[in-house]
Amino acid sequence: MTTSPTELASAYALATAGEITRVREILAAAGLVSESTRFAYLGLLDPPRRAEQAAGDRRFRAFLHDITGAAPKDVTVSVTRGEVESATELDTSVTGELPVLDEEFAVVEEILARDERWLKAIADRGLDIDKVRVAPLSAGVFEYPEEKGRRILRGLAFYQNFPEDSAWAHPVDGLVAYVDIVSKTVDQVLDFGAMPLPAEHGNYTDPELTGPLRETQKPINITQPEGPSFTVAGGNHIEWEKWSFDVGFDAREGVVLHNIAFQDGDRKRSLIKRASIAEMVVPYGDPSPVRSWQNYFDTGEYLVGQYANSLELGCDCLGEITYLSPVIADGFGNPREIRNGICMHEEDWSILAKHSDLWTGINYTRRNRRMVVSFFTTIGNYDYGFYWYLYLDGTIEFEAKATGIVFTSAHPGKGYPYASEMAPGLGAPFHQHLFSARLDMALDGFSNRVEEEEAVRVPIGPGNERGNAFTRKRTLLATESEAVREADMAAGRTWHISNPESLNRLGEPVGYKLFPQGQPMLLADPESSVARRATFATKDLWVTRHAEEERYPTGDFVNQHAGGAGLPAYIQQDRSIDGEDIVLWHTFGLTHYPRVEDWPIMPVDTAGFKLRPDGFFDRSPVLDVPASKPAGGHCHR
Repeated sequence: MTTSPTELASAYALATAGEITRVREILAAAGLVSESTRFAYLGLLDPPRRAEQAAGDRRFRAFLHDITGAAPKDVTVSVTRGEVESATELDTSVTGELPVLDEEFAVVEEILARDERWLKAIADRGLDIDKVRVAPLSAGVFEYPEEKGRRILRGLAFYQNFPEDSAWAHPVDGLVAYVDIVSKTVDQVLDFGAMPLPAEHGNYTDPELTGPLRETQKPINITQPEGPSFTVAGGNHIEWEKWSFDVGFDAREGVVLHNIAFQDGDRKRSLIKRASIAEMVVPYGDPSPVRSWQNYFDTGEYLVGQYANSLELGCDCLGEITYLSPVIADGFGNPREIRNGICMHEEDWSILAKHSDLWTGINYTRRNRRMVVSFFTTIGNYDYGFYWYLYLDGTIEFEAKATGIVFTSAHPGKGYPYASEMAPGLGAPFHQHLFSARLDMALDGFSNRVEEEEAVRVPIGPGNERGNAFTRKRTLLATESEAVREADMAAGRTWHISNPESLNRLGEPVGYKLFPQGQPMLLADPESSVARRATFATKDLWVTRHAEEERYPTGDFVNQHAGGAGLPAYIQQDRSIDGEDIVLWHTFGLTHYPRVEDWPIMPVDTAGFKLRPDGFFDRSPVLDVPASKPAGGHCHR
């Protein structure tokens, strides 16, 4: 027997400080925690599909790192039963390293500040070592066999003239260091020769750059005198209009939506069991020996959730806001609250439906609105907003917002083909931001399938004498190997998810359609290291049969993993996905050729996707939406 997608709501409550403390106590009692232990990750596991296994059991997974160099461990703990369920010792030369620790950020700079080679390189450039900031950057996997099984970070330097100075404006180019973070030794300092230090500051709040601030903006006040239209029960269960869902939070993925369902008449109909952004990678395209290794898996290597911002009313979120403050573990396994880390509100969203009828004289207007669940995270120079939107008509949308500071370099000169010049002598390498959405589908249950839909031009001829005809075709993706697909905007390619066991009133399987944005996938060469490690980003769509252990498109351990884990390994099983319990993995993102306008701070750029009902309902689900009632009276109907 399996659980229905809308059962066990209480099992999806946010982790509490007490539970995290209890996990640490259980691990300590089992001899798995010492003074040298660090928690590289701690997260609440989803309840398993089978009801008899779930039974309210709250289980956590922890990645334990030992700073003295002992083998790390992957551990599962049941807080409910008060026991260690499993503990696996990892061979990092095979599995890859655990995620980068927060405390390691400063360590790289401290280690290099004592290295004679590094000190000489800085002195040769006439720079003060006390003003040199070092970005601690994930190492990737390259032609350095001596790095295998060792915890390595790479460091690039930036110059900070005073504490409030934006160091990103002054990259110390031609210099890179490779650091063993456990032994605290420097493997290599590669000095390719000094390049001019960009001198112009990038202090984006400095009056020299801002000039007089605008005085033209009148206040925009968003008020809901009767409060928001949604309710929160049990701390994180949301009911809004006809939607219901549970808001989760994970140190790795950030916001996770569970048990997304829509009330259709007297039925609460399930749509998605679990929705998250399970990975993101930022591959850089500059082949300079200083930067050719740059690619960062911000989710798997750095854990975007743990760097979630505490959001401020009127700044990050505007209107009638409800906040959630998730609790995660710090590096020592102690609970840490992210105050106001999740923002929830509803927004007016222009016109929902409108018609002025010539024959009946009816003038019909209904306004749209959407439910917004979001968080913002800062990973080094970039800031990312993750926004989930639910609309009145059953549409689900995700939008990633990228802002912050572009990663900088010295610019070699006019015509350099791999970077933009942002300011005199200051470059910003071309790069991409590629995300993987993991959508555990449950349209009216777990018997789902996916068909690829394309527009078809019909040739002029018999039956189409005037050549005006066009149609569409749908191709069933029956196995995992068949469901590795690319977007094709010229063909209007979309993917139709349906449940063949649930029919609408016209006798057709109920369905939803995934609309990709169709932007470029990974642009690195297919034989490159990053292509092996970020294979998920080479295709727009993957579909797999659901398995509890298949959580991430890049596998469990991304840091310094050589590649092949995650989706490439999952689809080797080539399981049937026709009428099965399936997971969609959708890649989307931005290809960023930095603009002059992106400096010294980048205005938001966006990427995302939509899921829209396509035959799921028997008719428009918004017929019961009332006309608006503005303060001055009813709008014209």
